[in-house]
Amino acid sequence: MTLYDFLSGAVALGFAASALFFLRFWKRTREELFLAFAVAFLLLGTGQTILALANIPTEERGSIYLLRLTAFLLILLAIYRKNRSLRM
Repeated sequence: MTLYDFLSGAVALGFAASALFFLRFWKRTREELFLAFAVAFLLLGTGQTILALANIPTEERGSIYLLRLTAFLLILLAIYRKNRSLRM
């Protein structure tokens, strides 16, 4: 195991812990924003885990980054919906 593998696992664990953190707040408040953050961090952790375990060549990693794009778009959409609901 290399240092890269170890640090990739640590980052994936951090994403999973963040997802559980936001999921706990969502259970308390039923606020859609917290659920979106939980799902987004879960997607980021999944992508990081795939990158760490699959040994995919650099040229073929583009499709895995779509998970990150989906996570960030989900966060942006949730923030937009939250701000839109506050105005009305």
